Amino acid sequence: MADLIVDRATPDDLDALVSLVAQLFREDAGRRDPTSNVDWPATDEARQYYADLVADPGSLVAVARDGGETVGYLVGKLREPDAGRPVRFAILESMLVSQAARNRGVGSRLVDAFFAWARERAAERASVSAFVSNEDAQRFYARAGFTGQTLTMWAQV
Repeated sequence: MADLIVDRATPDDLDALVSLVAQLFREDAGRRDPTSNVDWPATDEARQYYADLVADPGSLVAVARDGGETVGYLVGKLREPDAGRPVRFAILESMLVSQAARNRGVGSRLVDAFFAWARERAAERASVSAFVSNEDAQRFYARAGFTGQTLTMWAQV
């Protein structure tokens, strides 16, 4: 991956970005959350959501390119301080590295870009969520410096 470049997404990246988001929905939520709509990334609503994020200077949409091919993405957002939690958080909303590019440092480079972006915006903490059954994601995020904070539990009603 000598040609690996991580930078902010542009409108020209939208097709590749939405394709990777669809892969994440199929691979992760589709296998782990029966309430997820795995068809959502193919909708106009989803495309507009990511187009708006790409255009928003307050959000981060980073893409990883290897030799011109988009092999990963990351979406980051800020949560501003409020009375209940007076700390600015950077939230890693979603991330995927294509199967062929995994275990080659792409995810680490995307997370490094996320942390740099968060520091530039004076975030004091960063957060990410992963499915309990996605042990690979948990190990990856732990290596990147994330630790457990909360556990969300669900019940059928």
